[in-house]
Amino acid sequence: MRHMHPETVHLDRCIELATEALEAGDEPFGSVLVGADGSVLAEDRNRIVGTADPTAHPEIALARWAAVHLGAAERAAATVYTSGEHCPMCSAAHGWVGLGRIVYVHSSAQLGEWLAEFGVAPGPVRSLPIQEVVPGLPVEGPVPGLDLRMRELHRRYYASRPGVPGGTSGGA
Repeated sequence: MRHMHPETVHLDRCIELATEALEAGDEPFGSVLVGADGSVLAEDRNRIVGTADPTAHPEIALARWAAVHLGAAERAAATVYTSGEHCPMCSAAHGWVGLGRIVYVHSSAQLGEWLAEFGVAPGPVRSLPIQEVVPGLPVEGPVPGLDLRMRELHRRYYASRPGVPGGTSGGA
C-alpha cells in the first residue's frame, strides 16, 4: 500500500466532502479542520440546499465550531484544508475566529475562470484572495492535479442546473 502524505489525505477528504455536497444537489465544497497534532477535529460540506441559507459554507461551519470548542492557541495552530479558496465571507470568519493556516485545492481565480468557461454569471460577492481579507495568514494552494478533480465536480454541478449554458434546460 502506498503511503500518502497526511496533507494529501486531508485534501482528498475535502474532495470527498465536495462530492457528497454535489450528490446532495449543492455546490461542491468541502473542508476539514485539523489540529496541530494532525488529528481531524471537524469537517463539513456545503449545506445550502435543504437549509436555504446561502451562508451555509463549510468554512463558516468550521470557524463557528472552532470558536466554541477550541482555545485561541489551538485555533491558531490548526489548519483548514478546503476544496476551494475561501470566499471573502469565509475568509473573514476564519480571521475573526483566529484560525491558522489554510490549504486549498483550487483558487477563487481558477473557479472564476471555470465559471466563465461554463457560461455561468459571477456570484453576488466579488472574489478576493484570502490574503486581501486576512493579511499575513499562511495560505497554500492551488494543488496541481487535485484542482482538475475539483474543476470536474464544478462542471458536473453547473451541467445539471436548468438555464445554465451546457446544463439541463428543460428540453433544449
